[in-house]
Amino acid sequence: MRICIVLLTGLGDVIHGLPLANALRDQGHRITWVVEPMPAPVLRPHPSIDEVVVYRKREGVRGVAELARALSGRRFDVTLNLNVYTKSVWPTLLSRAPLRIGFDRTRSFEGVWLAANRHLPPAPRAHTQEMFLQFLDVLGVARPEPLEWRIPFTDEERRAQADFFAALDGRPVAALVPASANRKKDWLPERYAAVADALERDFGFRTMLVGGPGERENALAREIAERAAVPPVSAMGDGIRRLMWTLAGCGLVIAPDTGPVHIARAFGVPVIGLYGHTNPWRVGPYRAFEDLWVDRYTEPGAAPDPSHWDPRHGRMEQITIEDVLERVQRAIGRYSAGRLPRRA
Repeated sequence: MRICIVLLTGLGDVIHGLPLANALRDQGHRITWVVEPMPAPVLRPHPSIDEVVVYRKREGVRGVAELARALSGRRFDVTLNLNVYTKSVWPTLLSRAPLRIGFDRTRSFEGVWLAANRHLPPAPRAHTQEMFLQFLDVLGVARPEPLEWRIPFTDEERRAQADFFAALDGRPVAALVPASANRKKDWLPERYAAVADALERDFGFRTMLVGGPGERENALAREIAERAAVPPVSAMGDGIRRLMWTLAGCGLVIAPDTGPVHIARAFGVPVIGLYGHTNPWRVGPYRAFEDLWVDRYTEPGAAPDPSHWDPRHGRMEQITIEDVLERVQRAIGRYSAGRLPRRA
């Protein structure tokens, strides 16, 4: 079949879509993926994606017109709309696929379910990865076990990665991600600085700050570097491809609810996830490193429940430096996080 995947953004969601694309490609189907500009480099190159169509949503009517032209010469048998917001309606309809599968009405917003003519069976909200895999169930395709992301690097990227890490004095690298897309999900910069000092002094890591080009996240990174006794190496502002091979070469990642967490998980890099504002059982590394999470979202004594998606304010401040350093020790003991990783 000719399948159109509509999964526009964010970065973590696009990473979650890759196992779905791999499973469909393994069945011999042809995959076209409609995506927004920011996460598009994840899909170029990728062995399971035949075509990438970029939808410039921020350009409004002009962006929709360009998308219509890009899709006009293509024919699809099935479209899978993995988004739940209005922005996905245009690419879903403009695909003109006779079968358009989307989420059920209770799990989508703003009337998005109306763009589909077949829906996932109603179910409680679950981890994002789990909900995407439910599309395979509807198509009658077996879920892959174990999951695979198959993110490739070019020879040039492998050389750049080797040169970058060779300059870091031969120590394992711990990446700190200072900011997410929502400041309410962020941890405190002075606590990151204290953790960075302990990683350098007590655990033998070289620390590195990782993130995008945004003004707020770079301001947080500068504050952490200024507070730290040994300023972390800065890898802020790099492109998505560089971000991926940087994270793949680390021995440990410490981050709140943000896309780099899922890149690290795809490469098997241990992640210490910091969760208070959002539910880690819905947005954390899928079925991995749960013993390394600092979970201040779930009430003490309560069972994990991924169906909860409401934010909980003031919880990130409850995460202590000691909480994180205890997870560092655990990551070293259980996942060999202090050893030099095998890089791409």
